[in-house]
Amino acid sequence: MPSSAPPARLILGSSSVYRKELLSRLGLPFEVMTPDIDETALAGETPSATALRLAQQKATAIATRAPNSLIIGSDQVATLDDEQIGKPGNHANAMLQLQKMRGREVVFHTALCLFDGRSDISSPQIQLENIQTFVTFRDLPDAELDAYLHIEQPYDCAGSAKNEGLGITILEKITSNDPTALTGLPLIALTGMLRRANIAFFNT
Repeated sequence: MPSSAPPARLILGSSSVYRKELLSRLGLPFEVMTPDIDETALAGETPSATALRLAQQKATAIATRAPNSLIIGSDQVATLDDEQIGKPGNHANAMLQLQKMRGREVVFHTALCLFDGRSDISSPQIQLENIQTFVTFRDLPDAELDAYLHIEQPYDCAGSAKNEGLGITILEKITSNDPTALTGLPLIALTGMLRRANIAFFNT
């Protein structure tokens, strides 16, 4: 059973509005802090290793500023034929991404870290997990892809499509054990981690 200790200080280490919205669904009070790290992949690093490393680095960076806290870090890497696909940043890059991915399956690696620094910041408990989501894009003509991008402008999303919005119309299939992972924060995995950290979701 969860302890009767005062509620833990829960912090989301992310600047993403999508992750903030997802975490708010759990009904837990939390703060948001933005980690300042270099998100460049290392030479020879696999996509899953990149995502896991960055998720932990984000949480650790916040821990130095907020001791005695539970900190959530998350990172997502999209891959096509083992090539990493980042955030497009603008319309032209997004169009190139969608053209390359149409009719193809893209793997999204969404890594999650729960950094528990409540007991001893020098030896925190760290939970790490990588959730894979397999997304098949529809084989659509340039005109439709261009029209979609002008409407939703998903230039801050790896893969150039917001599955929680109109982007779902350009997808053919999504396969994952955690349906919120593709949006950026896998809530099934996270709630499991929080339960292991003795966080209660219901008053019983």
